[in-house]
Amino acid sequence: MRIDKWLWAVRIFKSRSLAAEACNKGKVTVNEQVVKPARTIKTTDAITFSYGMLTRSFTVLALPANRVSAALVKDFCNETTAPDLLLKHAAMRKATAVWRDKGSGRPTKKDRRELDDFIWEGNFEI
Repeated sequence: MRIDKWLWAVRIFKSRSLAAEACNKGKVTVNEQVVKPARTIKTTDAITFSYGMLTRSFTVLALPANRVSAALVKDFCNETTAPDLLLKHAAMRKATAVWRDKGSGRPTKKDRRELDDFIWEGNFEI
C-alpha cells in the first residue's frame, strides 16, 4: 500500500492530497528515510511525521483496504509517540487559545491564518 493512502486511510490526514503534500515536503519518514507519496509500506514499518512542532510516530500493524472508521484505527496502527509530548502539545494549543484579549471579538480569517502560521511554524519555544 502507498504511504499517502495509508496515512489517509488511518485518519492521520484529512485527505490523501494532504498526505501526499506532506510526503513531498519531506515531513514523512518510513524507517528513518524520507519518502515520496508512492513509497510502498508493509506491516512493522515505523512511520514518523512532523506536525508543526510535534513529531508523531506510528508502527504499521495492518494495511486497510479502504478508509477505516475512527474506532478501528487502533487495529491498523500503534502510536509510539511519547505521551508527555502529546500532553505538552495539547497544553500549548490551549495556551494559544487564550492569546487574544477578552472582548476583542472573534478572530478574522487573517488573524486565524497568522495565528496558525505562528503556531505551526515553530516561532516560539516552551
